[in-house]
Amino acid sequence: MKRYALLGEKLSHSYSPMIHKEIFKDMGIEATYELLEVERDKLPDAIKKLRMGEFQGFNVTIPYKVEVIKYLDEISPEAKAIGSVNTVASINGKIVGFNTDYYGFYNELVYYKVEVKNKDCYILGTGGASLAVYKALIDLGGNALYVSRNPKNDNTITYDELAKRNIDLIVNTTPVGMYPNVDASPLDEKITKKAKNVVDIIFNPRVTKLLADAKSNMNGLFMLVGQAIKAEEIWQDKCYSNEVKDLLKRIEMML
Repeated sequence: MKRYALLGEKLSHSYSPMIHKEIFKDMGIEATYELLEVERDKLPDAIKKLRMGEFQGFNVTIPYKVEVIKYLDEISPEAKAIGSVNTVASINGKIVGFNTDYYGFYNELVYYKVEVKNKDCYILGTGGASLAVYKALIDLGGNALYVSRNPKNDNTITYDELAKRNIDLIVNTTPVGMYPNVDASPLDEKITKKAKNVVDIIFNPRVTKLLADAKSNMNGLFMLVGQAIKAEEIWQDKCYSNEVKDLLKRIEMML
């Protein structure tokens, strides 16, 4: 039986096993999907398990989406352009990294008809997921900037600067507000309400404090489901033929 897993820290909140189990059923695949909580110095050992055939593929989450790259043989063009990897596969004897977060987020904006072209979009956080979000926003024609407490380049502003700006879209890629710290928000409510749309890629809880404060909001469940489908298409080397919206509804009913 094929084995797949999610690599990261503090994974008890993850919905990934449930989602991949449903995709396995839809694609007629006999497989398991596990949670592997890995300490930083054990990351190379985890990748070795893929090389040895103990697993056929990994998803990668916080905090290893950038760090994992140095342990891979190759990365795909989109992962190279983005600078982070969240899906790893063994292909023809090589360990190859991909970024399926990009497809998940891009398709979420399209699915919910969020107008991005020529809009002022701000990404909270500068971690691995933020890099995929940035590329998706740019590819959709948005004017995207990162927001950080410690800006390190010209396309990053401070939270104080954000408060003074016109805001069409905010995307939270930080873990602030994630279970169990559900009462926390990365932004003051007054700033959140300035935004025409708010996306929080956190999916547990489904409505974070940031989203509760927003006028129009979307959580990260569609992105999570979308990137999982893309990962399975890479691992299984075939297309997922079901409607994404149908899978999304099934997952929502399970939560």
